[in-house]
Amino acid sequence: MTQGAGQGPEVERTATLRDFRVPAYVHETGPYVHAQSGDTLPSVDEAYPEGYTPTQRDLPVINRGDTLQVSVEPAPAAPAAEATAGPGALYVVGDVHGYLDELLAALQEKGLIDASGQWCAGTARLWFLGDFTDRGPDGIGVIDLVMRLSAEAAAAGGYCKALMGNHELLLLGAKRFGDTPVNSGAGTATFQAAWLLNGGQKTDMDRLQDHHLQWMARLDAVEEVDGYLLVHSDTTAYLDYGDSIEAVNDTVRETLTRNDADECWDLFRKFTKRFSFRDEGGADAVRSLLDTYGGTRIVHGHSPIPYLLGEVGSEDGEESDDPVVEGPHVYAEGLAIAMDGGVTMAGKLLVQQLPLDS
Repeated sequence: MTQGAGQGPEVERTATLRDFRVPAYVHETGPYVHAQSGDTLPSVDEAYPEGYTPTQRDLPVINRGDTLQVSVEPAPAAPAAEATAGPGALYVVGDVHGYLDELLAALQEKGLIDASGQWCAGTARLWFLGDFTDRGPDGIGVIDLVMRLSAEAAAAGGYCKALMGNHELLLLGAKRFGDTPVNSGAGTATFQAAWLLNGGQKTDMDRLQDHHLQWMARLDAVEEVDGYLLVHSDTTAYLDYGDSIEAVNDTVRETLTRNDADECWDLFRKFTKRFSFRDEGGADAVRSLLDTYGGTRIVHGHSPIPYLLGEVGSEDGEESDDPVVEGPHVYAEGLAIAMDGGVTMAGKLLVQQLPLDS
């Protein structure tokens, strides 16, 4: 069995936003005491001004008519490993956030793994869009599974690869820098506090090993496959790190290698930005990335589809019924495909074959 899979207590998902937003104590007024260091930290309202994304407590909700949620018929199971004339089918996976059981079920439904969790998709190509840990019960189990499938897929003539998400940067920072103050531009901040505010799980930290850290630190941030530009976050911040895919990936790895807390915090902060592709000007933002890095459509995770659709929460803070996610969300004049189905808010963990009309 995959290392870490099934360990730890069963965690039941709630049908509310509690697990997606932040722990209840964050909403209390006044200073609070750090859970591990015992230090008294300023209240969130005092420490982080409006627009501060890494520890933002609530995501804004939009209600627009220019978006489209696509319901896609399940793709046929990928063929067993055998010689083919070209590359196998292409699949993408949205944010997992520690929900290992849901991931295994979704991969098996698409014919990518068998009942025992082994790769059975032959030459198929599988891309994870980042955010493997935090909020859910078994983030380390998820990483172990992806690492194992990478080896099994390669042996079968396909591949399983992964991108860097903001929660990989967050977990790396929490492990490396802990409560070391960083220059956040919005008062005192630490990776440890941000990790806790964003669903950090003690069981993940306790089971985190060197090979997990090395794997996360080497992940690419951007890739282009079959005309799809794959990124984690729906932001144009990638443009700050290079004018080519190779340059961006090299810059991110070099930043992590230097191990400077302030530089890593700035990288995390920029990867946490979201919603650049929605509303007026969203399509132009997508085009700026496509023109620079290539591709004809962008595929991303990070921002949950229920928020993009306005199906969860409201402007006045009221919560609605459970989100309904049927498939990827296509918007920005058809140029952007969102893949975060909101598994942490009782949504759906999405595994999708591309192209959508296949």
